[in-house]
Amino acid sequence: MAEPHRTLFHLAGRVAFVTGAASGIGRAIALELGRCGAQVACADINAAGAVDTVAQLGDLGATGLAAPVDVTDYAAVQQALAFVRQRLGPVSILVNAAGWDVPERFVDSQPATWQRLIAINLMGVIHTTHVALPAMLDAGYGRIVNIASDAGRVGSSGEAVYSAAKGGVIAFTKTIARETARRGITVNCVCPGPTETPLLARFTEMNPKLVDALRRAIPMGRLGQPADVAPAVAFLVSDGAGYITGQTLSISGGLVMS
Repeated sequence: MAEPHRTLFHLAGRVAFVTGAASGIGRAIALELGRCGAQVACADINAAGAVDTVAQLGDLGATGLAAPVDVTDYAAVQQALAFVRQRLGPVSILVNAAGWDVPERFVDSQPATWQRLIAINLMGVIHTTHVALPAMLDAGYGRIVNIASDAGRVGSSGEAVYSAAKGGVIAFTKTIARETARRGITVNCVCPGPTETPLLARFTEMNPKLVDALRRAIPMGRLGQPADVAPAVAFLVSDGAGYITGQTLSISGGLVMS
């Protein structure tokens, strides 16, 4: 009997470009797509972390390629995607998981921080999509999943500009989905809730009681893990989700319900 995982989310022959793949949710997604048979370009400004993710893909018997890139630099994104096309072939799956945040009250924050938050969390998504999309349109096939946040849906104290940027990602996702729906391309958004990542660790350093408070607030009684997010992304980029586009999916243990 065929392995159910691969039957449901069969991605053999597909090339995936995953940003933020050096750690956390991005790494979990890269590994999951590799398990499903995709060749995975691990894109991240953290080159060493991307190389480590590629090594983990190799341990799974999957094909990976490190693609160091700063998503805030449009020219660098162009170069990275050209490099991946040359080494692995046309990119038919794009997952935007790169993200960054600084936990602080809005009144204490500064313009330089706002600009960086928007550059990474919103403009990074716009850059990669703008570069990857033309080839998908030419091929008549493509899957794009943007990792936003429930902060972009309901707001989050200490994350004003981050929330604004992630809200922009959600709106951008819906618009690109509308523009490409008749061209064989789906574009969806996944919004993790509180998840144990290096980003959450920064918040915990500032407020050690935060994790316990979050656990109490989440109906499932635990924080999310990167591995909780990855299977949903694998589904959305699979052919089984070919009639799903423009959607926003929260993965939060019930903290945010549609």
